[in-house]
Amino acid sequence: MASSFGTLFRVSTFGESHGPAVGCIVDGCPPQVALTAEDIQVELDRRRPGQSKIVTQRKEGDRAEILSGVVDGQTVGTPIAIIVRNEDQRSDAYKEMETAYRPSHADYTYDAKYGVRAVAGGGRASARETIGRVAAGAIAQKVLATNLPGYQCLAYVHSVRDIMATVDPTTLSRELVESNIVRTADPMAAEKMIALIEEMRKEGNSVGGVVECVVRGVPAGLGEPVFDKLEADLAKAMLSLPATKGFEIGSGFEGARMTGLQHNDEFFTDEAGKIRTRTNRSGGIQGGISNGEEIVFRVAFKPTATVLREQNTVTRDGTATTLKARGRHDPCVLPRAVPMVEAMVHLVVCDHWLRQRAQNA
Repeated sequence: MASSFGTLFRVSTFGESHGPAVGCIVDGCPPQVALTAEDIQVELDRRRPGQSKIVTQRKEGDRAEILSGVVDGQTVGTPIAIIVRNEDQRSDAYKEMETAYRPSHADYTYDAKYGVRAVAGGGRASARETIGRVAAGAIAQKVLATNLPGYQCLAYVHSVRDIMATVDPTTLSRELVESNIVRTADPMAAEKMIALIEEMRKEGNSVGGVVECVVRGVPAGLGEPVFDKLEADLAKAMLSLPATKGFEIGSGFEGARMTGLQHNDEFFTDEAGKIRTRTNRSGGIQGGISNGEEIVFRVAFKPTATVLREQNTVTRDGTATTLKARGRHDPCVLPRAVPMVEAMVHLVVCDHWLRQRAQNA
């Protein structure tokens, strides 16, 4: 169960970074949803390695193969299996990791849990596992586009280290985000972010930052009032992604410094007769349930754990040693994390939309 996510729209991912293939199985997708491999490929291409000079240079085509659940370009209601074959493994670069633990990586904790691990590429701890999530997210996005015509999810790089983008949420668009290789919505900040990431790469170091996400067109009423609050499931989804260390929604931690009068979102009825809020410090969710406003949240990503510099560590038997990592790694995970964040949003919203329809049809 540790590799499955969702209640009615449920995805299970499989595969290791340097194994034969990775992929996913999606169960619970409604029938008669138009779906092709190209729908999935569009999102995988945004996630894949080697797409720019500031990401890992591992060369993978990441071509999606649909094995089941789709006939003549539409879903049939049965499990959808998707596989992506690994093509560019260089397992020799991980030889030293068989006995020495990489600092801040999952090597030690996987050994502590299982007593065995897939050393090459980090196995399931690698960001390559997210291929299955992104593929499943593309399917969820198709379900939502069919049933919620106004639905739109836009993530972008909000900051890299101390370089912060200045973004007007009303003008945020996919075209703007994809207009630069760092995937921010501020062209001026993009140049500085790219320069910093390139500097980190040359130094054999890495850098982290924050991804912000704006979700539009989610109707009021999605989410459960207690354990499965919409923001709780979003938080779980985001913090399950590799390298994540923080999540905040709406005003987030800044709201803790406000009074109730300052923070409350007052209601009004707009010209179309729709109940709205004048502000959106709640981030589009109140009492664990969507209120119809934009859902806005941020996810903190730590610097990539694998750096190409010598560091102190220990071996599996506890002997002190040093380790200098080799291989191809992202000096900053944020540009490739953007489609991962969006995919997890699609999965959460689709699952809650199906749950709402099932309970209150």
